[in-house]
Amino acid sequence: MKIFNKKFPNIFLNKRKFYTKSSDKTSFFDERIIVEKKSFFREWDSKRSKLAAALSNGISQIGIKEGSVVLYLGASHGYTPSFVSDIIGDSGFVFCVEISPVVARDLVVICEKRKNMTPILASANHPETYKQLVVEADIVYQDIAQKNQVEIFLKNCNAYLKKEGFGLLTIKSRSIDITKKPKMIFKEVMKVLEEKMTVVDYRTLEPHEKDHALFVVKKK
Repeated sequence: MKIFNKKFPNIFLNKRKFYTKSSDKTSFFDERIIVEKKSFFREWDSKRSKLAAALSNGISQIGIKEGSVVLYLGASHGYTPSFVSDIIGDSGFVFCVEISPVVARDLVVICEKRKNMTPILASANHPETYKQLVVEADIVYQDIAQKNQVEIFLKNCNAYLKKEGFGLLTIKSRSIDITKKPKMIFKEVMKVLEEKMTVVDYRTLEPHEKDHALFVVKKK
């Protein structure tokens, strides 16, 4: 099976499905593994990953590349972070922040098998609590379902994102205000982000994720 290279570093496309090139054939989440010329490619499900959903919906830029240092907020069980780990390779690193001790147990297992990932049990709402554990990042990625998710994102970008670094923010509109239409929420988020950052692109994530969007910004 031939893997076709997508325009993003270390992200590949085959028959409308995305793959990342992995250092080994380990399947962390029962994902399909394709072996091609002694290389291993992990299938990236757009219904399980908002970043993959944004790629499927034609996002023009994500900023993540080999060697990137990524601060990942809301790492959960580690599904999307494990694919980010593939993209950045051994020369990059992912700091995985997760607030739930129960969920973080699965995350720890993934991180133990990856040299370029580490788990941090902390609240992203208080970025000062992990300032001794992280370094300045090329990428801040956030996937958190809280009412003040935009505020959390901007606080972390202000604290840790390098100048001209990229921020990727997934928005869960129903977590912000269930009474408003998602399009209105996304419009309001856009306005707030534009005051602080340069908005590079954004995509709604349907049909993969209902009432969600992903914004890509760049620090001025």
